[in-house]
Amino acid sequence: MGYEAVVFDNDGVLLSLTSMAVHRAGARAAFESVGVAQPAAEDVEAMSIGVRVPRLEAVCDRYGVDPAAFWRARDREVSAAQRAQMRAGAKRPYSDVGSLTAFDCPLGVVSSNQQATVEFAFDHFELTEHFATVQARPPTVESLRRKKPEPYYIERALARLNTDEALYVGDRESDVVAAHRAGVDAAFLRRPHTETTALSERPEYDLPGLDAVVDVTEK
Repeated sequence: MGYEAVVFDNDGVLLSLTSMAVHRAGARAAFESVGVAQPAAEDVEAMSIGVRVPRLEAVCDRYGVDPAAFWRARDREVSAAQRAQMRAGAKRPYSDVGSLTAFDCPLGVVSSNQQATVEFAFDHFELTEHFATVQARPPTVESLRRKKPEPYYIERALARLNTDEALYVGDRESDVVAAHRAGVDAAFLRRPHTETTALSERPEYDLPGLDAVVDVTEK
């Protein structure tokens, strides 16, 4: 297929997903750290995952909290909670991650998770050496405007890899959309949590695991 590089999402592709209970615990700790002792359950839920700027600003306005300060706390606490899960063995690489050694082109990662979380994960699980670039979010409100389905971080990865002939591998429709907006092909990975997922945005490949990604790039 002529791909000069392969870029992966992280959570749900290379590493198992973090449980919602962990995300909620991190969000609750963030509220506490900015002086909100009893946030509404729906606000904890809203700040746990999939946060967008309008919702962040609305929640922070309700409690009289600066959105930038709250978001720094939220990313710090959620990152700490995820790192604890990795140390405990509750969040781990998928069993086929060994396939990374089979690629004969440069590899990268683009994640909507925190940069600190992804860097810790790759160091902890000894995966860092596989990747020429790792692009994830800094703890800023602006990073929320740039995350997938926006192509910003994929485009940064492509620039670091010095190519626009790449394949992006993800487990969400937003990954497929972001890849296409960046002008590259998309592979949708069928992990246990995506076995029955229906997509409106059609990827170039619908694959069962990382071994199949290797096969695609070798054709």
